[in-house]
Amino acid sequence: MKTDISPTLRAILADTQNEIAQDKSRQNLPQLKSKLSDAVPVVSFSSALSSGNALIAELKEASPSQGKMRPSNVAEALAAYKQSPVVKAISVLTSWTHFGPNMRVEKLAAAKKETGKPVLRKDFTIEEYQVYQARAYGADAILLMANILEPEELRRLSDLAFELGLDVLFETHCADELASLPNSAKLIGINSRSFEGGLSLNNFKVSRFLRQRLGVGRDHSVSLERFGYIEKLPRHVIKVAESGISAGNCQEVFSLGFDAILVGTSLLMDPRGVSAALNDFERALAPLGTFH
Repeated sequence: MKTDISPTLRAILADTQNEIAQDKSRQNLPQLKSKLSDAVPVVSFSSALSSGNALIAELKEASPSQGKMRPSNVAEALAAYKQSPVVKAISVLTSWTHFGPNMRVEKLAAAKKETGKPVLRKDFTIEEYQVYQARAYGADAILLMANILEPEELRRLSDLAFELGLDVLFETHCADELASLPNSAKLIGINSRSFEGGLSLNNFKVSRFLRQRLGVGRDHSVSLERFGYIEKLPRHVIKVAESGISAGNCQEVFSLGFDAILVGTSLLMDPRGVSAALNDFERALAPLGTFH
């Protein structure tokens, strides 16, 4: 892993390593590999997004910046995602320390079974164990973050994922990180959420307090201006915009040249429910020809 990362990420990665250790104590790598032959078939994550104007809908119980999602929305989410024509794939958080006590690898297969749509394991992937685990528990793709992994780690972990039949979403936070991605990258995301610039877990708690107690709607750990370096992404890759996207701004985001948007909080926190929130996206995306 990189050494020049923020205190926020160092704390999160320490928690990730603890989660991995707990998982290994329950199921070691040989036991995990023995499950691969019985794993559900992979569904192409990249193909689901290739037609463009796609929505990747997220499942999580909480987040560091916004706190708990609405429990009724979380309960409704997978059924709503299955029915929505704009939802082409599902993103499942599997870090239970920061995203909810029930957000474990078993959720991957459950999400895939209930929706019939390809599933991304969205986690802080730092070890080969997690890649094998993703495949064994039904994921169709994994996330690799260029702000925490060295170029050799990105290559090694993605090569293993490709060998297992998985797609890889390479996540970046700035244009400089693009140079560290392997030539095999065909899915590249830009995440508008910042873990840098002095942000800490305490800052995330402040942002959460502002949203939940004071009624302030903006998540101050997100800066949509980050999406501007999309022009530096290779033309042939599928481009994914992550974080801070709502029905109100999704047309603008797609107009920048993105093929897919990853949306979680605006669906899972909507007081009207997930289905109503998705209806807003469906109306917003209808002029772009998403329905097919």
